[in-house]
Amino acid sequence: MTKPPVGGNRTGRKLGQKVKKGKLKASSRRWIERHINDPYVQRAKLEGYRARAAFKLLEIDEKHHILAGARRIIDLGAAPGSWSQIAAKVTGSTDADPRVAAIDFLEMDPLPGVRILQMDFLDPEAPQRLIEAVGGTPDLVLSDMAAPTTGHRQTDHLRTMHLCEVAAHFAVEVLAEGGHFLAKTFQGGTERELLNMLKQNFKQVIHVKPAASRAESVEMFLLAKGFKGRKPEAGAAD
Repeated sequence: MTKPPVGGNRTGRKLGQKVKKGKLKASSRRWIERHINDPYVQRAKLEGYRARAAFKLLEIDEKHHILAGARRIIDLGAAPGSWSQIAAKVTGSTDADPRVAAIDFLEMDPLPGVRILQMDFLDPEAPQRLIEAVGGTPDLVLSDMAAPTTGHRQTDHLRTMHLCEVAAHFAVEVLAEGGHFLAKTFQGGTERELLNMLKQNFKQVIHVKPAASRAESVEMFLLAKGFKGRKPEAGAAD
């Protein structure tokens, strides 16, 4: 059972540490202080995850059971790799029999059982390369992609929603029947066309915000469960 850290932390590090002013900007100092005092950051280090984001996925799974039975998983916007770590574990992926494919334009250190592609997911060649890398039909498509922030909330929302839309259409094209799709979004209103498309293709579509997602963050996650399967193309042979 995934529980949020309570009663301090298990690393021996004291919470509430301050960073010396030095030459740091006030905003940078506040970010560092928040990071080093974040119990999820400390727990990730203790449990061997590359980032606190691992607990977002684990908390969503605890309630919605999207990892159970997954045999192949594609991880979009994977760096630094904490979701891929979990994916490799639940699928039993190995270097000899890889069942997890991850993609990010940022460099990502190797992970056992994970085929890593360093390229932009918007590259026209990316979808086919991901399918080849995962070695079969995925049961789960994960997307933690977010566009680089500009500081303008509406612009950031629109750019990240575009990535979410592209990821959603990719999921509908590649998922096995009964599979699931999970993607990061920003609060500000999910596009109606995207929600309608997902509702047509999945049995359940909901927004979730796990406890590990900081309260002040505008991020949420769009979860589409139970892919209904692709309709046969018109004119296809019986």
